[in-house]
Amino acid sequence: MPGTKIVIVEDDKFLGGLVSKKLIEEGCAVRHIESGELTQASVEGDIPDIIFLDLLLPGMSGFDVLANLKKSEKTKDIPVILLSNLGEREDIRRGLDLGATSFLIKASMTVDSIIAEASRILRARKK
Repeated sequence: MPGTKIVIVEDDKFLGGLVSKKLIEEGCAVRHIESGELTQASVEGDIPDIIFLDLLLPGMSGFDVLANLKKSEKTKDIPVILLSNLGEREDIRRGLDLGATSFLIKASMTVDSIIAEASRILRARKK
């Protein structure tokens, strides 16, 4: 994934930092955003290849951030991987219905599984 531009929207500084560090080691350019409200402007200013989006954010929920991203012509085609501990079927369905590419449950994932999912999605888009 060298050269891949990735945005991580995650208010947990530890988790965001952990994922960022691993992605940087893989050669990715990473931006870590801790607020839903800042996401749209940041993403539109420098379009990433993929976005990791937490659902439980202060202020604006990840669902709202996702809906805004998918409404914008500039950002609607960016793949979004939702990261959350909300594992209920209705939450997963809602995220996918709003346009998320994938949904990972934090409690059952590793940093390597996050990177593997991003790699899979990016490879599929190139075909």
